[in-house]
Amino acid sequence: MPQRLVEAYRSAGRAVFVLAFEGQTAPATTRGVDHAWVRLGAVGAALDILRGAAVDDLVMAGPMRRPSIAELRPDKTAVKILARAGARAFGDDGLLRAVMDWLEAEGFHMVGVDDVIDGITATSGPLGKVSPDETARLDIARGIAVLQALGAVDVGQAVVVQEGIVLGIEAAEGTDGLLTRCATLARAGPGGVLVKLRKPGQDNRADLPTIGPETIIGARDAGLRGVAVEAGATLVLSREAAILEADRSGLFLIGISVGQ
Repeated sequence: MPQRLVEAYRSAGRAVFVLAFEGQTAPATTRGVDHAWVRLGAVGAALDILRGAAVDDLVMAGPMRRPSIAELRPDKTAVKILARAGARAFGDDGLLRAVMDWLEAEGFHMVGVDDVIDGITATSGPLGKVSPDETARLDIARGIAVLQALGAVDVGQAVVVQEGIVLGIEAAEGTDGLLTRCATLARAGPGGVLVKLRKPGQDNRADLPTIGPETIIGARDAGLRGVAVEAGATLVLSREAAILEADRSGLFLIGISVGQ
């Protein structure tokens, strides 16, 4: 994802600078591009780096493992952001929203990935050759209801449902971990369904639900029969490869409309 952002900005004739986080950012992300490394909790230093690089637009991209407060070792600026966030800091969206609000107050313009890379979000309807049957559609509806209820308290963007039974809800382990866990919980009968959505009221500028070929492989290995994602709000990485993998595995991959 970060590499695609670099390519998109360069294609538009824009200069690019990558702020990479120690222990979080993949080293390949910084190859061939101006960059600096910083500790995640060193927000004041990060701000100085961004201003020194004359950065205007900021895009948050790439996987991020949420550290404990002890691991974070927040500096004074980070402590201020956490204090301002209050109880919201316990949820990913609440914390990210607090960070983005602070960055915009500091004069930066926050930009969503889908505003930079055209056509990266899932379209509505089947993306491949396979479509869900009625049982799968009922599981999708069940997954939507579960995620909207939990998302209201800023928990989880993904759930696995099999014949109405919730096998697992995404937590700190992420979607890949969820699929691995659910592989041991599958019941006899039609395979389950992975459903991925935004949280209700989620800020679209960061942490949109994301899938790719690896997600499809994980769903297949977990014994699922399909993946349903929110159309227009889920990032699909390596779209053609993901669709090809779904078709090859006999899984449906579908974009669904969800009222927010």
